[in-house]
Amino acid sequence: MAIDNIFLEIVTPTGVPLRERVNELTAPSVAGEFGVLPGHLPLLAALRTGLVTYKQDGKENKIAVHHGFVEVVNDTALLLTERFAKREDVDVVRVRKRLKEVDDELDHWTGELTDPRRAELIEEEQWLATQLELIGDPPLPMVREDTRYVVAHAEPPPVEELAAESQPDENLTDHK
Repeated sequence: MAIDNIFLEIVTPTGVPLRERVNELTAPSVAGEFGVLPGHLPLLAALRTGLVTYKQDGKENKIAVHHGFVEVVNDTALLLTERFAKREDVDVVRVRKRLKEVDDELDHWTGELTDPRRAELIEEEQWLATQLELIGDPPLPMVREDTRYVVAHAEPPPVEELAAESQPDENLTDHK
């Protein structure tokens, strides 16, 4: 008998806010959005802040998740995330007010780009914007670089290394 659904479970530090049988789901990862259907191959991915969409009997549902991880195995999708919100959880006035405060602080930032406080503000900005997107009233797109993975003293590779990698490997071509 073919399985026609996926068990979706979302776990946060405060509990398990969602356990549902779904027909399919899409989620945001750091490498882009991905979809899961019954019978999906095992998957482990890093989540980014965004919307998870899932279908149950033809009805589409959306929820907001913060960053975390997702594991898909044996028709079970387990999302471990810092935060979770349903549409009815969003207080539009509070979210818009806080988003303005965070944007103002980031717009006038004078500290180091790799300062942990700046990274926290960017993450909060992304979370607030995702909540507004969940209710269908997203703010204007804003691009702020996430400096979490920036190495303070990174050096570019040597020119010789770049030049060597730009040469085709004759063993991989049929041109002789």
